[in-house]
Amino acid sequence: MVAGTILIIDDDNSSRSLLKRIISIEGFKVIDCQDYKSAKQVLLKEEVNLIICDVRLPDANGVDLIKQLKTNFPQTEIVLLTAFGNIGDSVAAMKNGAFDYLIKGDDNARILPLINQIIEKTKLTSKLNRLEKTIHRVGFNSIIGESSAIKDTISLAKKVAPTDAAVLLLGETGTGKELFAKAIHNNSNRSDQAFIAFNCSAFPKELIESELFGYKAGSFTGALKNKKGLLEEADEGTIFLDEIGEMHIELQAKILRVLETGEFIKIGDTKTTTVDVRFISATNRDLYKEVANGRFREDLLYRLNIFTLKIPPLRERKNDILILAENFVHYFSKKMNKHVKGISVEVEECLKKYNWKGNVRELRNVIERAVLMSNSEELTLSDIPFELTAPAVDIKNNHKSISVFELQNIESQHIKRVLDYTKGNKAEAARLLNIGIATLYRKIEIYGIKTSYEMK
Repeated sequence: MVAGTILIIDDDNSSRSLLKRIISIEGFKVIDCQDYKSAKQVLLKEEVNLIICDVRLPDANGVDLIKQLKTNFPQTEIVLLTAFGNIGDSVAAMKNGAFDYLIKGDDNARILPLINQIIEKTKLTSKLNRLEKTIHRVGFNSIIGESSAIKDTISLAKKVAPTDAAVLLLGETGTGKELFAKAIHNNSNRSDQAFIAFNCSAFPKELIESELFGYKAGSFTGALKNKKGLLEEADEGTIFLDEIGEMHIELQAKILRVLETGEFIKIGDTKTTTVDVRFISATNRDLYKEVANGRFREDLLYRLNIFTLKIPPLRERKNDILILAENFVHYFSKKMNKHVKGISVEVEECLKKYNWKGNVRELRNVIERAVLMSNSEELTLSDIPFELTAPAVDIKNNHKSISVFELQNIESQHIKRVLDYTKGNKAEAARLLNIGIATLYRKIEIYGIKTSYEMK
């Protein structure tokens, strides 16, 4: 594995060649240029950790270049190297943002220790940046629920998290597979490294290949500079491949090679790139059926499901519905700067009876909309989408036959609920009920319907 990439800019061929050999022996990737013009082309294509630049170049002054380089490449450190050292240049270089200023011959013994110091600094800075992003990172305590179904799943996830085993997450859309993936990563020995999520169903085959594996400049139209793929970005960390069942079968072979050897070849490259990546995958498909139908590689399936976790749908964890709903109410109330504190009994009953085909994601969306619509401290049925409230009508069917009066009562309750939902807007209520406005007015009068909203 390359320790870091260093660019040497020096028009002295012998000095540049000698420095390149010395640094390369230490395991660094070294690129050398004799002028700033050619160095600019390298910087546009490569991610460089350190620039060692001579003060006197054929087409530029190293001291003057520092500000421009630090502006365009703020994460890249710069060391100036000159055969004609003077205090003025040294002070100006440091003031402009150089890491250090060395004199050829006099400071040769300092070069390698300084390079190692700089590379360690850049790695530490990168690590701190990642840690800052994960101060409020997802853990298993972020997965809300008290049902035995979700507790058992969390318990299994905690067991596999500290290992490097590939994990396959199975479950319907909206059950929280990515949440589990993040929690597993953040409780692993890779938690201070990158977590990269990629949805395999969101891109066509060609884009997936370039996004995952990266490419070399000039490998296709529009490839103006070298690009790191997501697998390389996830090196020493975790990559989460969501909807893995949607991946084209040709790309599955390349993923299999990474799983088996940790190696792949970028588009347009001739050399292999080596990575150390943990794989977590997810799908809502039956991969064994996909294998039988020739759409998924059997050998890849066995590599991905070393440990399989099935995330239960919300309908199998009914006891968690209200716990989740209350949590979402508090979250969105705070986010929207509103004062919604709870849920009415009618809404609770409605939420518990609904089927939740979209699982936790659908519940979250419903509560977000309800909090947005609410004008009180408690969510009411009028804040909830009509498709949820319709099944909540209390139909009295405990008699052997239903009388006309009970049918009228059902119709009356249904009309009232629709009017509550439209906040008294009769035209909208008539549209939803699929009846004429005159018919609605007549039924309101017959049943003596009154809503919580002023009826105009």
